[in-house]
Amino acid sequence: MPQPRSDIDTDHHIYLASRSPRRLALLEQIGVRVALVEAETDEARRPGESPETYVRRVALEKARAGRAAVSEDERRPVLAADTAVVLGDMTLGKPTDLASAARMLSALSGRSHRVLTAVALIAGERELADLSESLVTFRALSEAEILSYWDTGEPCDKAGAYGIQGIGALFVSNLQGSYSGVMGLPLFETGRLLGTAGIQVIGSASGAG
Repeated sequence: MPQPRSDIDTDHHIYLASRSPRRLALLEQIGVRVALVEAETDEARRPGESPETYVRRVALEKARAGRAAVSEDERRPVLAADTAVVLGDMTLGKPTDLASAARMLSALSGRSHRVLTAVALIAGERELADLSESLVTFRALSEAEILSYWDTGEPCDKAGAYGIQGIGALFVSNLQGSYSGVMGLPLFETGRLLGTAGIQVIGSASGAG
């Protein structure tokens, strides 16, 4: 069974069931102390499942897997998240190679798409989840730009084959919603969930959706 990593900070507030350095950095940005825990889940979308239901389900399953990976007497909350890039009826995952990344970025070029990020928290016997939705508009991209962007290595592990916090920001002409949500962890919703577990973050709101 995977063991929690406490090399980041042994005096942690929560466990984070994620390998994403971006989610870790966002939590550190708002002063939440974290220990990482492995959370292996099947992230395949089920037939007929809406994108909103999909990201909520996967985020909760990640949190449950993280909860199962820590000792029974460790009652700190476990946080997890999942992000989907949605273009029309298509949900764009992480690219497997240059060809798949090029298809995704070509499809996003000059169009608007939704970014859904669900955040889930298990605190004691409670399972809580919230959802952030943002609308992102890309300028038109040339084939040369797409190939050059792939060569940076940035698209490889990103849903939709881009990272708004990096070079991919050059493609975004408009954003309506949550910048941190597009990165992979919406801080407003995260702070709201953490507040329900007694972890007060500056600027967090009470209650949860």
